[in-house]
Amino acid sequence: RTRRADSSAGAPMAPDDDVDVARDVADDMEKMTIATAAGEGGATPEGGAGDATNATGVGADSDDDGDDDAPGTTDDTTDGEKKKKKKKKKKKKAGGAVKIGPGGKQTKPPTIPVSTLFPSGEYPVGQILEHHAHNLWREGDEEKRELERIEYGNYNEARQCAEVHREVRAYIQEWVKPGMKYIDVCETLENSVRKLIEERGLEAGVAFPTGCSKNHVAAHWTPNGGDESVIDKDDVIKFDFGVQVKGRIIDCAFTKTFNDMYDPLLKAVNEATECGIRAAGIDVRLCDIGAQIEEVMESHTVEINGKEYPVKCCRNLNGHSIDPYRIHAGKSVPIVKGGVETKMEEGEYYAIETFGTTGRGYVIEDGECSHYMKNYDVGHVPLRLPRSKQLLGTIDRNFGTLAFCKRYLDRIGETRYGMALKNLCDNGIVQPYPPLCDIKGSYVAQYEHTILLKPSSGVEVLTRGDDY
Repeated sequence: RTRRADSSAGAPMAPDDDVDVARDVADDMEKMTIATAAGEGGATPEGGAGDATNATGVGADSDDDGDDDAPGTTDDTTDGEKKKKKKKKKKKKAGGAVKIGPGGKQTKPPTIPVSTLFPSGEYPVGQILEHHAHNLWREGDEEKRELERIEYGNYNEARQCAEVHREVRAYIQEWVKPGMKYIDVCETLENSVRKLIEERGLEAGVAFPTGCSKNHVAAHWTPNGGDESVIDKDDVIKFDFGVQVKGRIIDCAFTKTFNDMYDPLLKAVNEATECGIRAAGIDVRLCDIGAQIEEVMESHTVEINGKEYPVKCCRNLNGHSIDPYRIHAGKSVPIVKGGVETKMEEGEYYAIETFGTTGRGYVIEDGECSHYMKNYDVGHVPLRLPRSKQLLGTIDRNFGTLAFCKRYLDRIGETRYGMALKNLCDNGIVQPYPPLCDIKGSYVAQYEHTILLKPSSGVEVLTRGDDY
């Protein structure tokens, strides 16, 4: 910030003796300045080196009042003093500030945006799994490497979302306890996501409502406004939440329990999910992944409350491909054998998720609906009710084709929207997603990761963390 001047600038040339004397005097004064600064704290205030005052409030050139404005009076003494103060200021700032960077400190609950924790703008790469044998040629192919370089920006945005997910779920896993209201837990989680991703309308924010389906409810349940449900010590809770930047969605889930007797069930489901991730890859048939998941899942049995149960896959629940602003992009990843023979392709994002249950292994829609989403391919549909038109405009502006829930409508100030929302559903514009349930008295667990099929370097498990 301060340009260093030559010792002879602005002054006529002097004989050699005079130059030597001048330099000696300058050196002596510079040493005195350093000694004085060391005794008084040295560093300048936040204004930085070159500001009008130093740490003691005294002018930088107080011994020669007004010389700063006079032309031709800048010498080695003044510039040396500024240079030394600038160095002191940097040293003090680096040593005294809280470390912000990879591995920096996050608050509890999380409030510091990940862009602050990673000021370089580069976010951690997920776990990289090698291509299957038939695709190893890709690792050395220059064309495939170039494709990855072109897509780096999109990959980095997905990694930012994944980092937000890791930090938020780490807090939730530690913080949530029996006796808390489900609605309070969901709102704490979602507000943390909003802060860490620096919510910006449709550009960045929560990707879909937080699922906290419990016990026999497998998916698509979140509390509506006014719900007073409280977490019980024997609940099996599936926390399924997402983060998005520019429509690039990260979808990841885990199961939380407070009773060790459920651990074998969680282990079975997690192992099945890991099997699905290892089986995934470019040119892999989706049905082959389902067959391997089923084999692992149903090799387990669990004992709950003194009774032994075989672990079954929820056969009508699937993983899915993900596109920008489209959580279910068209391809389904089955968790049982016998699915379609469609293949995975390079560049695709997938949510690999499995559901294991002690019940019948088949879910049905049951209970009050909380999840909704505008149909991605819907065209113009004429609406007769003005309130329905107004609500549709609100949905378009705030959610687009991202999923939402009634709490989200409440949050943005919508009231008395029940009839209008039903009308949008009846006209096929908005799709309701009621809770998906196995038989009552059963327990369902879920684990899920988002993966990316990279053209060259392999399969990246974007949401991999130390927890699972």
